[in-house]
Amino acid sequence: MTTSKNEFEISKTDEEWKKELTPEQFQVLRKHGTERAHTSPLDKQYEHGTYVCAGCGQPLFTSETKFNSRTGWPSFFDPIENATETTVDKSLFMTRTEVHCQRCGGHLGHIFNDGPA
Repeated sequence: MTTSKNEFEISKTDEEWKKELTPEQFQVLRKHGTERAHTSPLDKQYEHGTYVCAGCGQPLFTSETKFNSRTGWPSFFDPIENATETTVDKSLFMTRTEVHCQRCGGHLGHIFNDGPA
């Protein structure tokens, strides 16, 4: 995981993203929104495979790194090498580390210290 330079291989306007993503995907990936806890079909999915970015299809995480954080959101403890980047998020009166797709900048969530050792 590397710190973002805010330059991405895939760059589109909001209108272009809206044509390709569902309204919920657009809100989360492009506007840094959060889906309601326990609503993602990926939360309870544990089949073998690779999780990819809904925006650009880049492989992000493998099923071997997925764990049940009991938060209601899909959680992973290690991304695929060079698949994600991070930025500092100082919204909501706190400082957090935001994770996003290295290729398109799609918002993936935040890092918390709740995963496996």
